[in-house]
Amino acid sequence: MKTTIERSAFLKSLNHVQSVVERRNTIPILSNLLIQAGDGTITLTSTDLDIEIVEGVEATVMQDGAITVPAHTLYDIVRKLPEGAQIQLDYADEEPRLSLSSGRSRFSLPCLPPEDFPTMPAEDYSHHFAVEPEELNRLIDQTKFAISTEETRYYLNGIYFHPEEGDSTPMLRSVATDGHRLARVQAPLPDGASGMPGVIVPRKAVTEIHRLLDGMEDTVKVSVSESKIRFEFGTTVLTSKLIDGTFPDYGRVIPVGNDKILTVEGRDLAKAVDRVATISTEKSRAVKLIINDGRIALAVNNSENGSANEELSVDYGSEPIEIGFNSKYLLDVMGQIDGGTAKFVFADSGSPTIICDAEDHDQNALYVLMPMRV
Repeated sequence: MKTTIERSAFLKSLNHVQSVVERRNTIPILSNLLIQAGDGTITLTSTDLDIEIVEGVEATVMQDGAITVPAHTLYDIVRKLPEGAQIQLDYADEEPRLSLSSGRSRFSLPCLPPEDFPTMPAEDYSHHFAVEPEELNRLIDQTKFAISTEETRYYLNGIYFHPEEGDSTPMLRSVATDGHRLARVQAPLPDGASGMPGVIVPRKAVTEIHRLLDGMEDTVKVSVSESKIRFEFGTTVLTSKLIDGTFPDYGRVIPVGNDKILTVEGRDLAKAVDRVATISTEKSRAVKLIINDGRIALAVNNSENGSANEELSVDYGSEPIEIGFNSKYLLDVMGQIDGGTAKFVFADSGSPTIICDAEDHDQNALYVLMPMRV
């Protein structure tokens, strides 16, 4: 294999594929990238056996070939080369090392045979649809914070995507919950997604998809089967196994009888919560909301660190209520409110609270927060 490639194009592609590779691997080949050169293109492939990313980048190919090299080492080398550099990759079968040269820099990297590199088996995808990058980014960005990190409840360790036909406009929904908070976001159902199975995309794949969407302008093509999901971002293709489990009936968690409505400037409330939470304990992070007609008082009491109080003006006309929340969870939800005004819908101090953007009349993004004793 012998090829030359421009540094910035190579670095961009390496940045996309190397992040899947785990820093520590018991299987040596999984620490490597597969590099294939041919037809004026270098194709880079990485995998951790659950996720596979393949990306093609234009190059001058003098001799076709394939080899695998350490992913993070190669990325670090290319990252440290000067802007605008031309990089030459040279591999001869008799020497199990890849020669990388650029200007006066020379590197020799250990290789492993390309035939040992694992590839994901082909899949028959039942549903294919296209989604605009900004819509996919919203479906992910506004729910991923609620993904559970509790490994024993593995079926909550991802985002649940499913079509919601309903009586009105069909929607594509993304849902995440960790049992303390729930995020549900929806967008118009793309053509081809009707009838697709509900799928749970694992946390690591969600993170990689979110990274690949950065700066993406072209439509993203999505293919879904019972066990895998594939995203095509131009010349980059990410394939991920799905979580084999049943996502809970989240609709039962969303309260329907809440009748006490509060509206408040979201940014002001978030800053006030952040300030008073400075006093809260690292373990509970509890903050009490004391809500009366036209005002909300935030209170934190900590026997070790002292106490904190702050008041805000709000729009609230129902009976007084006192309710406690985990300040971190509350701030996570407030960070998703796109408009200026947040709407809270309470039942009582012991029941789940609905939070949404007051200007989002279709409730395209809805959040549920469980209260805590304070």
